[in-house]
Amino acid sequence: MTSSKKPKKIFVLDTSVIIHDHNAINHFEEHDIAIPIIVLEELDNFKRGNDSKNFEAREFIRIIDKLSEKHVLNTWIPLDAKKKSKLRILFGNGLGDVDAIKVYGDAKADHKILNSALFIQKEEPSKKVILVSKDINLRLKAKALGLTAEDYLTGKVGYNNLQYRGISQLNNADSDAMRKVFVEKSTDDLSLIKSDNVANQFYIIKSGQSSLLAYNNPISHSLERVEKQFVYGIKPRNAEQTFAIHALMNPSVKLVTITGVAGTGKTLLALASAIEQHKLYKNIILARPIVPLSNKDLGFLPGDANEKVNPYMAPLWDNLKFIKNQFKETEKKHLQIMEMQNDGRISVTPLAFIRGRSLSDVYFIIDEAQNLTPHEVKTIVTRAGENTKIIFTGDINQIDTPYLDEQSNGLSYLIER
Repeated sequence: MTSSKKPKKIFVLDTSVIIHDHNAINHFEEHDIAIPIIVLEELDNFKRGNDSKNFEAREFIRIIDKLSEKHVLNTWIPLDAKKKSKLRILFGNGLGDVDAIKVYGDAKADHKILNSALFIQKEEPSKKVILVSKDINLRLKAKALGLTAEDYLTGKVGYNNLQYRGISQLNNADSDAMRKVFVEKSTDDLSLIKSDNVANQFYIIKSGQSSLLAYNNPISHSLERVEKQFVYGIKPRNAEQTFAIHALMNPSVKLVTITGVAGTGKTLLALASAIEQHKLYKNIILARPIVPLSNKDLGFLPGDANEKVNPYMAPLWDNLKFIKNQFKETEKKHLQIMEMQNDGRISVTPLAFIRGRSLSDVYFIIDEAQNLTPHEVKTIVTRAGENTKIIFTGDINQIDTPYLDEQSNGLSYLIER
């Protein structure tokens, strides 16, 4: 009789996995986890700062420190009593049959991690050793040396879920039912969308040459007609922008995600809708993650904190300027925006300054959200207090962070959720 129990594996974690998710060691079920000592050395370099990677590094170091109070780390120690998983810190660069440093001609950290994985593979021949890394090139190098290498999949979204748009097109609809929604503006008869009844979903409903834009209201359990509306001088140019404005202006919807390629007006519509509702919120905050070119830290730029971040915030100021320019300088709406800026009711800030804050009565817009990790998105959402609305905008095909992709970025994760 053969056992159905799965053979135990050893997962060797790269630094990129830890700074993506400090709790990664608890996401491998019953399998064992090995951490090369060079990873701890790299995390030591990441522990200072206000970015998400700095937070993740500090949290992981605390977890290992707690484990070290009862155990010697260079041996297999219990990680989870229920799952029977174990953890070990791999000291030194003990070599297997292959030396990655010699093969690649460089003693950098990545190659020391490869040597650690090769060593444990030789030491534990009965178990399958898998290197886990968010770094595609390191995974390729590992495979070239005969190692099994995988991406860190926790929090990844399946490709099918990436297709969710929040919009459905329904063809050959009943013309009488369509006419009723158009005339009465709302109906509790949901027969038009019975095949696709999703809360807060938008619909393009067609019958012959006629079409209707509609919204499924989960509070009133009704199908509502969606009309084009101006927001602070900005007019929607297509159905998608019309739906976006509807969601942005809907007070019962507290969290909105807007995706689209560059130039489709994501941030512009969000900002214009925020200003249109300025009486409902005390502050409008625009934020975006800072992803410096060439991975250079902000410290390389001259000036104080505001002067350092201003170049990265310029696209947000450009959108605000565009909205102001819809009106003459003497017009009330132009003066209203100027007054809000002077009073600090409209502010632009890097996301690094958001951690620890509680945001109440705020319309909060996060631009370029595809460069956030799932953990960063959770951190932002949990900042929300009473009467706060949060908008995430971005394009999952334009990711500037090296360890994120279409499936693992925070925006995709949020949409899937």
